[in-house]
Amino acid sequence: MPTVVMFHSAYGPRPAVEEAAVRLREAGHEVHTPDLYGGRTARTVEEGMAIKDEIGRDELLRRAVAATAALSGRGVVYAGFSLGGAIAQNLALADTHARGLLLLHGTSDIPEDAAVDDLPVQLHVADPDPFEPHDWLNAWYLRMRRAGADVEVHRYPGAGHLFTDSGLPDHDKEAAERTWRTALGFLAELEEPADR
Repeated sequence: MPTVVMFHSAYGPRPAVEEAAVRLREAGHEVHTPDLYGGRTARTVEEGMAIKDEIGRDELLRRAVAATAALSGRGVVYAGFSLGGAIAQNLALADTHARGLLLLHGTSDIPEDAAVDDLPVQLHVADPDPFEPHDWLNAWYLRMRRAGADVEVHRYPGAGHLFTDSGLPDHDKEAAERTWRTALGFLAELEEPADR
């Protein structure tokens, strides 16, 4: 089973992140959950975005790279919730050894020169999602395919943005359970890379 690195949302390292990690560990995965906020958590999305902006995008990416440096070359699966998905995407596209990319509720811009070798990517997103509008997702999908990724998009009509977090108003139990069943199937199909 591949190792998974899972990044938290703009809310910070909420209990939902560890709950997800426990679910994946029970399925046999080694899971790492870096804290990019230094222990801070937010009660609202506005508070979370303020923390994100205070730290800054470049510093968040630097912290993410530092947190995963010891795993580099091991063929990990990068995963993340919303903002954490955007961070995971950036790391996966820059890591030639990445085994996969699991995005929950969030994506990121794609560099023009991005190129991967059939990187398996799975995105789970509310439909509609104010943070991931249809036009953006359609363009994102085409750019990821052009970069060489093998992309699956799973949409959940009527769900809130962070519908997998049981501690938030967005939570949708049925959509969350469908997401985890599908995600666990995706991860189970990713074999460990051969020794290099």
